[in-house]
Amino acid sequence: MRIALAQINCTVGDIAGNCRKIVDYIGRAKAQGAEVVVFPELAIIGYPPKDLLLKPQFIDDNLRALKLISSRVSGIDAIVGYAERNADPVGRPLHNAVALLRDGQIFSRHFKTLLPTYDVFDESRYFEPGPDNKTSNLIQIGGTLAGVSICEDLWNDERLIDRRLYHENPLANLSSRGSQILINSSASPFVVDKHKFRIELFSSQVKQFKQPLVYVNQVGGNDELVFDGNSIAFDAGGNVIAQAKEFEEDLLIVDVPATTGTPTGNRIEKHTGGVASIYKALVLGLRDYVTKCGFKSVVLGLSGGIDSALTAAIAVDALGKDKVVGIGMPSRYSSDHSVDDARELAKQLGIQFHIVPIKQVHDAYESTLGEVFKGTEAGLAEENLQARARGAILMAFSNKFGNLLLTTGNKSEIAVGYCTLYGDMCGGLAVISDVPKTTVYEICEWLNATRGREIIPRNTIIKAPSAELRPNQTDQDSLPPYPLLDAILYRYVELEESAPQIISQGFDPETVVRIIKLIDRSEYKRRQAAPGLKVTSRAFGFGRRMPIAQNYQQPIPKLRDPDVAMEEGTEIGWGYEPTMD
Repeated sequence: MRIALAQINCTVGDIAGNCRKIVDYIGRAKAQGAEVVVFPELAIIGYPPKDLLLKPQFIDDNLRALKLISSRVSGIDAIVGYAERNADPVGRPLHNAVALLRDGQIFSRHFKTLLPTYDVFDESRYFEPGPDNKTSNLIQIGGTLAGVSICEDLWNDERLIDRRLYHENPLANLSSRGSQILINSSASPFVVDKHKFRIELFSSQVKQFKQPLVYVNQVGGNDELVFDGNSIAFDAGGNVIAQAKEFEEDLLIVDVPATTGTPTGNRIEKHTGGVASIYKALVLGLRDYVTKCGFKSVVLGLSGGIDSALTAAIAVDALGKDKVVGIGMPSRYSSDHSVDDARELAKQLGIQFHIVPIKQVHDAYESTLGEVFKGTEAGLAEENLQARARGAILMAFSNKFGNLLLTTGNKSEIAVGYCTLYGDMCGGLAVISDVPKTTVYEICEWLNATRGREIIPRNTIIKAPSAELRPNQTDQDSLPPYPLLDAILYRYVELEESAPQIISQGFDPETVVRIIKLIDRSEYKRRQAAPGLKVTSRAFGFGRRMPIAQNYQQPIPKLRDPDVAMEEGTEIGWGYEPTMD
């Protein structure tokens, strides 16, 4: 069977634009002799549509678009993702669906069985699972009986997934009912090295059911999520026989055999991982966020530090050097090398660069507040006046010239609250907010090595990081060394390990307690932060729903026996001390 994998970049809510793209790809697939063309999950409305699904008019428009697309289909079958109304008066109002379009008609409709409700997924809020009829997702294409599934339906292999979330395995049901090939329409967001697991998982299931598999994934950025594409096809032996491009649209034509063996002519694109894939994801996520939100250019503060340098480099690769503006805002505490490093970065990237000193603004703030602050000791409030002055200047520049303001904080800083509300947190997109500081360094070294020259100035990489809000300040005055911080952060945030579990791995108890305390009490800041691009398994954003007003105190056995403390009704952890810096 010749199948076309239409790996398209859908814009959420742009039903007309998505519709035009789908029709175009159907025509291109037909011209290349495909029997069927498969599109991503919810291709007509884009994924994830979130609460747009609650608007009846939105659902009506998507159904009309499906009919329009079907009227353009002839000489080829098309499998298209959309939202269908639930005909049963009981249950949630919609189905996550795909339709088989054939000869100008909507030939059949097929519904998603497994609805993810974890991390960034919230499908049980909107959708009802497909019916119990095990033959409902079988379709005849030519002389082949195909079993159709949607995204999560493919992620339920008890041999590779530690904890199965579902009691049903849709692929097993399709196979037992006589399917000869498995087709999956998906919108699976990027996480670093996730595609390696996809290949392992999908190959395992293909070998189990002894049927070829075609997996079609969405590509592009929608809000915080980036979709990497990497659509892929397997033969019945679990071997990869074709793979689409990563991080860009593609139409992959695949000749799928019924038995093992790679057909001649199938294309297998190279897949990258590690920091290279993170960088590509950030470039795509930034580009789509800017363009889909209607902006044409971006502005950001350039401090001479490594975070703003990396963010600027990503912006240039995403949009072009003429669409990126850097602003240097030295204060009385800024070192000469900070300004020089920022200027050198702008030169290497070829972007506009402006110097706007903040000394006068800082002086005015201090003078204005002098009387009410009189008799108090200077501290964090005075330091953060500088960050807030910079934030106001950058927002003014954004308002005046229509640039989207990018924030430049990394995951390590945002985790522990080493950032200033209404200061360096100002902006419309936090590009590297899910990139730990140690990974920031790795990406910058990789970037310079792959470009063969210093995109990121060497001094920016090797110097001690500093907010420069007081004389001779460095990050390590307030934080543990970043390798240590990131190791604890990974275990606490991504692996959800407890303090005792982390301490048992050899980490200093006081350091663990301090870092966890900082992470927990900084939730209110993150709730007010700009949206950030997700590249790790657990990002700060809409997929992580922690309460702000909470006082859970973790038991620390080495500090206080939790069982004894619980019986006595005394504290078993540490107190919650809010900060408003």
